[in-house]
Amino acid sequence: MGRCADYKSAPPLSAARGHIAESAQGEKAGHWPAAGRRCMMACMNGHPELQTIKSWIDAARRVTVLTGAGISTDSGIPDFRGTQGVWTLNPKAEKMSDIRHYVSDPEVRRLSWQSRLAHPAWTAAPNAGHHALAELERRGKLHALVTQNIDGLHQRAGVSANKVIEVHGTLHRVICLGCGWRGPMQDTLDRVRAGEEDPQCLACSGLLKSDTISFGQPLVPEVIDRAMRVASECEVFIAIGSTLQVYPVAGAVPLALQAGARVVIINAQPTQFDGVADALVRLPIGEVLPDLFGAGR
Repeated sequence: MGRCADYKSAPPLSAARGHIAESAQGEKAGHWPAAGRRCMMACMNGHPELQTIKSWIDAARRVTVLTGAGISTDSGIPDFRGTQGVWTLNPKAEKMSDIRHYVSDPEVRRLSWQSRLAHPAWTAAPNAGHHALAELERRGKLHALVTQNIDGLHQRAGVSANKVIEVHGTLHRVICLGCGWRGPMQDTLDRVRAGEEDPQCLACSGLLKSDTISFGQPLVPEVIDRAMRVASECEVFIAIGSTLQVYPVAGAVPLALQAGARVVIINAQPTQFDGVADALVRLPIGEVLPDLFGAGR
């Protein structure tokens, strides 16, 4: 679908808005240079810049948001790569996220089903950040919400399902790797609770897993194309709680830049795109989003 295909592999090092030069020799490969852009930064030392970001949102007709694991940590769902992340604290958990190990090793599948039983998404509630995004939609500003998360908390907070683009799938469904059957996750978890350690598809006896994208699995082209399209259609693009390391989704940032959008990055840690963003925010997500998006106005 035209430009959407341009960002399905490695990050480009030139182009956005026509004046971002290639990275200087010796700069870390794959990172965008901080050339030709003035970036505002809001941090704990004071943040009058938030008023400017709010003015961009107020003036925009179409705001596209990309969310990563960082928006759900206040709901008790840990991220993956942070200091308290799932993969940081338990390297074996990353193995369970690899489709090759999942398909070939029954023990990995048994551990995966036990992990799904105990997943914090079942008891988590949307936090202030999720509710603020629902308010952004109620104001008529939210063009689309692209999420890397599988927890379904955006929909539970009130964001319309047709606005949410789940690029990595959802934990709330199960899929058969054999025949493609899909069904509610809780029905299969009931079978696990009843004693089935590695439940199989009732239709074809194929392997079941959560309807999420594991390492080694292809992304759904139509979903990625839509995510790239909404990035190119907005006037303000806001990345929230994402490391912006995973492609092709991270390619939405340069695509929004090329389309002329204001780009705002709200994340606790630096990202490779900080040098080309219009604004960086290092404040707690649950505190800053209600202010930016007008929750409670």
